[in-house]
Order: sequence, then C-alpha cells, then structure tokens
Amino acid sequence: MTIAALPSADQRSAEILSRVRVAFAEKGFDGASMQDLARAAGMSVGNFYRYFPSKSAIVEALIAFDLAETEADFLTVLQTASPITSLRDLMQRRLAERQSRADGQLWAEITAAALRKPEICQAACAMETQIAAYLNRIFAAATGLSEAEITARFPAHAAFAITMFKSAAMLPPQTEQIQVELTALIQRAIDTIMGEILAAKKA
Repeated sequence: MTIAALPSADQRSAEILSRVRVAFAEKGFDGASMQDLARAAGMSVGNFYRYFPSKSAIVEALIAFDLAETEADFLTVLQTASPITSLRDLMQRRLAERQSRADGQLWAEITAAALRKPEICQAACAMETQIAAYLNRIFAAATGLSEAEITARFPAHAAFAITMFKSAAMLPPQTEQIQVELTALIQRAIDTIMGEILAAKKA
C-alpha cells in the first residue's frame, strides 16, 4: 500500500500521518501536544484538527494505515508458491525497515498508550487479531490444513510470532552488533514456531 495508490482525501491524511509519526515517536503520546503535531505536519492547529480531532484519533489512523499496508503484504504472500518462505522474507524486510525508520519507538508508545486509553487498546487489539488471522491463512496455505484446524491446533503460534516481531521492532538503542544478534535470535525463535506448524503438513 503506497500513498499514491490511495484516493486523494486519504492521500492527504496519509501524508500528514507520515510527517507526525516521527514527532509522536520522539515526544511520546503524552509529551506531544496537538500543536507539536500540527507543526510537524506543516499545518495550522485549526486545519490540523479538521483531519484529526484528538491524539487518540491520530493513533487510531496510524494503526489503520499500518494494518492496510500489512494486509496488502500478506495477500501478496498468499499468492506465492512458497507462502512460509515469502512470509519469512517479508518479516525480515519489514523488521529492518521498522528499525531503520524508528517505527519501533512509535509502536512502543502506542503499546504504552493502549494500556491507558481504551479506544487505542481496542484499535491495537483489533489490528493484532486481524494479523493473526492472516498468519493462520498463510499457515493453512503452507500445510494444506484448514484455517479452522490451524487455529485449533496452534492457537498461540501466531500470537507468539506477533509478539516476537513487535519485540524486535521495539528494541531500545544499543550497539549495532547487539541489536543485530538480538534480532537474529528473535527471527530464529519465529522460525522455530513456523517449523512446528510445517511439521503438521498434510501428507
């Protein structure tokens, strides 16, 4: 999902979000005022409020935009000859992107805000539920099992993969070598649970 592929009104919202997400990550949910965010977007506060009436609305929009991007990625994975291999490649690529553009810091802020704000918690939990459903579809495609059987037999595997991916994305600033090694360990843990699912592949 690219900004250019969106309708014009959604393009404008996406452009604003791309500008404010860094300010949100740097200042935090509580530290960033609407004035700070409007300034980051290059807009007057009054005009900014027309798009996003509250900080919670901004976070909900960030979640929705990232979910749309993730769904597009998963649909592409499902169309490949080897969904699990494509999923591994996708996760490695997206993880590197999130770490390089400080998205992990933003998601750490969203995770913390979700503990205090029910509306953010609802949006974040809905996103993870949807991602888990797509992962189960990919696991089903890779094994020949039904989605219902995958969900029944491996209820925690998708949740584990999501948790590990988020943890890797949200690693605090460290020396490059430690971050590389930690990321590799997390990716191996995800590979392990994927291997357990593939072991159930239909003959």
